[in-house]
Amino acid sequence: MSHSSTVLIVEDEANLADLFGIWLREQFEVHVAYSGEGALEILAEESIDIVLLNRRMPGLSGKDVLQSIRERSDTQQVIMLTAVQPTEELAAIDVDDYLLKPINRTRLLQAVEASELVLTYEVSVTELLSLTASKATLADYRR
Repeated sequence: MSHSSTVLIVEDEANLADLFGIWLREQFEVHVAYSGEGALEILAEESIDIVLLNRRMPGLSGKDVLQSIRERSDTQQVIMLTAVQPTEELAAIDVDDYLLKPINRTRLLQAVEASELVLTYEVSVTELLSLTASKATLADYRR
């Protein structure tokens, strides 16, 4: 089976990372890193389209990995994963989507499929969608 996009899961909770990988492997080529350092190694060696990135990890944090991705001007879609309640700080983080843990299979697949679709859009539309996703996450949490 040919996969259209390659996804990197960056999650220090190995069981959770592996579960996300199982959920996504039918539709996507999947790589898993259990640390920020491992993520950077994979990003240097593989062509990655979508990154599922845990925000808080020991060692190199998700924000540090994100900064490295953005500094390289890579065009990956980055979905931040977190158990931390979102605040206005979220709007300042240059991610394309934001998922709050716990995350179910349906929501994860929807987010990754949406990110895959966004990869086909112009840069200005991509930026608009990223801001819209941040606003929606904040609005959902405040309900």
